[in-house]
Amino acid sequence: MVEHIKANAEMTIQQMRPLSRIDFGYTRESVEWLEGYIERMRQSGEFKAEATKDKLTSVFGSFLGECIVRCYGGVWTQREGVWCVAFEGDNFVFPFAKVSKQMEHGLEDSIGSLFRAVPLVFKGHVHVLPPQPKKPWWRFW
Repeated sequence: MVEHIKANAEMTIQQMRPLSRIDFGYTRESVEWLEGYIERMRQSGEFKAEATKDKLTSVFGSFLGECIVRCYGGVWTQREGVWCVAFEGDNFVFPFAKVSKQMEHGLEDSIGSLFRAVPLVFKGHVHVLPPQPKKPWWRFW
């Protein structure tokens, strides 16, 4: 299942990069862009269809969780049958639930707020990782 989550996160990057017009990847800036994208979709009524909402919760939640893993450490795990990111000291974040909450409630429950809060709330239990070096644009491997 973790492979499926990671594949969904990569698919999100591939789909959002041309739409965002930024170097969309596992970064805070990309989470903030996606937060705005979700909000625009919510306001336009895109999430009224449960199938659409469920699919996008899965895809965007995978991306959000993988951003958390790559920026702050942690590992994907299940807790009481729900996929989440676990940190030291029995600390967890639930990216799928957060995406669903933003879809339902808007920016008061934003994915960006979760992403920004992780190093503050779990101080001493997460490790802020340096950004991964980017390949030059001319390298394909």
